[in-house]
Amino acid sequence: MGNESSDFRYNTGDTKVPWAAVGENYNAADTFEFVKFLMQGKGAKYNAALRDVKAAIAALGKVSAPPGKLSMGDKVAEVEKAIDQYLGVEEGSSLFVSNCTAALELGYRYAGVGPGDEVIVPTNTFIATVAYPLSVGAKLVFADVDPRTVNMDPKDVARKITRKTKIIVPVHIGGYPCDMDAIMKVAKKRDIVVMEDAAHGFGGEYKGRKLGTIGHFGCFSTHEVKNCTSLGEGGIFVSNVPEYRAEARRARFLGVDFSSKIKNWLYNVSLIKGKGRVRYQASNNASVTEIQALGLLLQIKRYDRILRERTRLATYVTKRLSKIPGVMPQLLGDAKVKPTFHLYQLQIDPKVCGGTVQTLKAKLEEKGVTNIPHFGPIYRFSAAIGKGFDEKKIAATCPVTEKVFDERYTHLPIYGLTKEQVDFMVDAIAASVAEMKAGK
Repeated sequence: MGNESSDFRYNTGDTKVPWAAVGENYNAADTFEFVKFLMQGKGAKYNAALRDVKAAIAALGKVSAPPGKLSMGDKVAEVEKAIDQYLGVEEGSSLFVSNCTAALELGYRYAGVGPGDEVIVPTNTFIATVAYPLSVGAKLVFADVDPRTVNMDPKDVARKITRKTKIIVPVHIGGYPCDMDAIMKVAKKRDIVVMEDAAHGFGGEYKGRKLGTIGHFGCFSTHEVKNCTSLGEGGIFVSNVPEYRAEARRARFLGVDFSSKIKNWLYNVSLIKGKGRVRYQASNNASVTEIQALGLLLQIKRYDRILRERTRLATYVTKRLSKIPGVMPQLLGDAKVKPTFHLYQLQIDPKVCGGTVQTLKAKLEEKGVTNIPHFGPIYRFSAAIGKGFDEKKIAATCPVTEKVFDERYTHLPIYGLTKEQVDFMVDAIAASVAEMKAGK
């Protein structure tokens, strides 16, 4: 009998006494519940269709077998290859992980970020961007933002680099590309790692290259709110550092090393090699499931259509909002800069509109239009203040952030809306600005 294994521990091949990789399989009744969850509805027609589906799945259950793997199998390998192809990177560059936070940790650990090291980040990003450096006692150095894109300002990055700077983390807010040429230029001079937080940027482009493939590393989110998802949670780590690709793959699962074995055991656990002399013990299990991989694979196959629809909606909204004095609609990019339109940025000139964006936000909420500025300045959070960061001093070094966040910008939904909803949203903005100008 053969000894083929479909899992690193368990012999599931042609053997007299197998040890299954899946402890308890899902049956036809379970599968039916999954279908009900993914395709929800109500009413007589829905219930009738549901009965037919239940009968069909029950019949299928009698002539089918469950998968031999639910985690880290062929589908994970398949989606990673599809990601490489979509992003235009070398095969083996991409790693599917549990979430973008785990992907970011892989880059930080490569750079050897530890206590006292400096990490340059934008002021406005999700806490996941800075969670790892905060947790290990590194110093966050906040770069101010460009007033129009609210992305990291490369000139401020250059001003704030010191000999302690280990890594720069540009964030493509809303999927609008950062000025990567300027960031890479300043980083190269000092041999500083650049890790793109492209959580919003899957599929976006900057001068002919996909976002997340320009820096040393790129990190994407496939969380449920993103343009391209993997059944609720997921992330992608892309390495432009060839020698770190295999290391990151081992780091995804605690540093387990199948290329060598210790005496009388199945594998070794070895330290992960980072930049220069950096060696670390992987402490995270960022494994993903086959179902997540399948979900992501299906969405990647139709992702160009998803981006086209987002672009169409954003273009329509920008065209309409451009007619309102004092309103600065989302930049649409050009041949060199192609956003993903994960978010639609709305800015106003408070002097022209007769009030700040805080007033506009409240008026839009009253009219039923959801809007959220992404994101609250990190240095205002208790997590940062509790680590010794002085909010007032940092704010003084980031005047543009203070002004645009408090006075000028918010974000709008831009996908999954009917034309009636989009027109209602634009009309509500026009009406709200008119009210502000009239002092109402």
